[in-house]
Amino acid sequence: MRNTVTSTHCPYCALQCGMNLTPAADGRGVEVSERADFPVNRGALCVKGRTAPAVLSSAVRLTSPLVRSAAGTLEPASWEEALDRVAEGIGGARAHHGADAVGVFGGGGLTNEKAYALGKFARVVLGTSQIDYNGRFCMSSAAAAGNLAFGLDRGLPFPLEDVPRTGCVILVGSNPAETMPPALRYFTELKENGGTLIVVDPRRTRTAEQADLHLAPRPGTDLALALGLLHLVVAEGRTDEAYIRERTTGWQDTRAAAMAHWPEYVERITGVPVPQLREAVRLFCAPEHAMVLTARGPEQQAKGTDTVSAWINLALATGRPGRPLSGYGCLTGQGNGQGGREHGQKADQLPGYRKLTDPAARAHVAEVWGVDPDSLPGPGRSAYELLDAMGTDIRALLLMGSNPVVSAPRAAHIEERIRSLDFLAVCDVVLSETAALADVVLPVTQWAEETGTTTNLEGRVLLRRRAVTPPPDVRSDLEVLHELAARLGGEGSPEKRFPTDPEEVFEELRRASAGGPADYSGITYRRLAEENGVFWPCPAPEAPAEPGEPAAEEAHPGTPRLFLDRFATADGRARFVPVSHRAAAEEPDEEYPVLLTTGRVVAQYQSGAQTRRVDELNAAAPGPFVELHPRLAQRIGAAEGDPVAVVSRRGRAVAPARITTAIRADTVFMPFHWAGEGRANTLTNPALDPTSRMPEFKACAVRLEAVRP
Repeated sequence: MRNTVTSTHCPYCALQCGMNLTPAADGRGVEVSERADFPVNRGALCVKGRTAPAVLSSAVRLTSPLVRSAAGTLEPASWEEALDRVAEGIGGARAHHGADAVGVFGGGGLTNEKAYALGKFARVVLGTSQIDYNGRFCMSSAAAAGNLAFGLDRGLPFPLEDVPRTGCVILVGSNPAETMPPALRYFTELKENGGTLIVVDPRRTRTAEQADLHLAPRPGTDLALALGLLHLVVAEGRTDEAYIRERTTGWQDTRAAAMAHWPEYVERITGVPVPQLREAVRLFCAPEHAMVLTARGPEQQAKGTDTVSAWINLALATGRPGRPLSGYGCLTGQGNGQGGREHGQKADQLPGYRKLTDPAARAHVAEVWGVDPDSLPGPGRSAYELLDAMGTDIRALLLMGSNPVVSAPRAAHIEERIRSLDFLAVCDVVLSETAALADVVLPVTQWAEETGTTTNLEGRVLLRRRAVTPPPDVRSDLEVLHELAARLGGEGSPEKRFPTDPEEVFEELRRASAGGPADYSGITYRRLAEENGVFWPCPAPEAPAEPGEPAAEEAHPGTPRLFLDRFATADGRARFVPVSHRAAAEEPDEEYPVLLTTGRVVAQYQSGAQTRRVDELNAAAPGPFVELHPRLAQRIGAAEGDPVAVVSRRGRAVAPARITTAIRADTVFMPFHWAGEGRANTLTNPALDPTSRMPEFKACAVRLEAVRP
């Protein structure tokens, strides 16, 4: 344990709140204190951040490798035995079935260094195309729509500090009061400054209660809602014609598509009354500055890319993106959800957010890696498709920092697929439900036990610092990849290409990202420590043309605000994308008459693998529940706290009823943090968006049954 205060960042959501860690007075563990100098949270922390050190306890975390015995149980083993078993399992699958029989599955909580090394390991050592990560479940639809419209995907193209200074925010499918509580102050300050907040959510959440206007559409109809608002913007003459003419393309087709969605038609689809539609347009168009912010609600749909495109179209038609204190942004969810998809653990990408299919990108990255560009495999399966192929096309899997047994849609099926693998190796901090099924479990370091970088929802690259010494038999993911490269890489000492020092990995990442859309080449650990983070893109200064000449420029300051001069498209213009409403992949019918939507609660995080091990968090949120309207509860004969079965075409989940008028009468809500019979993702629909490959977590048809004693 170090004896000094360590300034670092929370391990949970994409705010990456600043915090200080200090050795506890009793000499055991660390204590969290406020860090007011970090501008995102300004000292505020939610209950998860304040209790994060609890997972550092050896009573909670894994402390030695585990190997499945002949009797079928996981037993402690040495690192040499465990790594040899991993190499044997992966190597055997590759030898017998080919490189693509080995899958790699990463996580949006891995540091940039780990994500980078994992993608490199998959492609250089294993030679497999079958790599993706759980961030595909997070905001891939917003990423796809952002790339289509702006030529670049960065969650927020402006700092959060701009939010209170705008005139109106439309917040779509987000509940920051529970998912990232320190961010709620930005919306509170917006209202204190005279701005207005419009919240779009089928539930009257704690965030919606703060809104000037709450629109409660039926789940799966956000696309129609956005089109209806754009129709009214056009019909009422509220478009910014000069902006459209000077800074965009594709308006005429988009306008025509919107005009087919007249207000009364949209009211029938969404359930949002026409007067509320008109009021939303008035509030959004009245001020000089305004923003549209989306989150998982509109994104986790089989039409999520089109839905986000529709909200971007609304922002473009009113002249918002690329102007100060205005625009479109996405509230990223996972801790490194932004950086995790930028540096190569995604099926179709190389470091720097380069496309794997781009010959120039392949050549650049291959040169940094010291390999032939032709040796790099092409794009592989997306996350759900990769998991669905386990046990058939994919025979062995290396998994880092994810728990798909709880987090994947159609989770019972995915659990079955995992069980059918010839071999599964899991690197994790705790024995998650997925790790419990593994042949080998490798205990790896976590946030306060290691140094590394993350990129928050603003595109601000941050330095997490090591504050405590990990247990003696715990290693970092970088050490794991180094050792596996030595065992699996063949000739040429491939392990030397996989350094274990995170700063050395970051230096290589800088070179690999140079010139790419997400250019980190001008960022160093020193700058991150001195400047409290640096916004990408941040290219390195040009090198001198001749020896002895001065550098062409000083260090790039980073880019807090994108698109002020031009968009990242070939012609510098933003692109309207014409879209039209279509139904959810699975609509209610006589057998399944109710819609289920899912989400989070404040005291738990993602699959709950870590937070469910913290007593204080379990006391606040002890288990799953089914939120339903009193009329629906009366219809099935359920009272508050009664067990209710929720049944879909994919399975059955049971949890206590939580009866409230804060939800639509045709909708039920379940949080997705728990395993067992209350596992919400047993029910969810894996129907995929054709562009982003995002599953439709947010809407599926179910029926409810009261569970009788």
